[in-house]
Amino acid sequence: MNAGVLVSVEVDAATIARGDQLMIGGHTFTVTDMTAMRGGAKRLLFSSGESFVINRTTTLWAARRTNPRLPRRHHHSP
Repeated sequence: MNAGVLVSVEVDAATIARGDQLMIGGHTFTVTDMTAMRGGAKRLLFSSGESFVINRTTTLWAARRTNPRLPRRHHHSP
């Protein structure tokens, strides 16, 4: 059983993560792997075997599993 809860997060090519769940065309897809591409784009591979390319300016909403009992890592901008 997976610990934690699903939360909605805004993602782009720089912040998408393995395990994120995306809703595309009314279907849920879980990201299992990613490949960096030219220009900051990423090719996402889903558990269904399908793939999807997002460019660096694409913004999507994803469901991400997080454990609220664990301390969060803070990301600081340069």
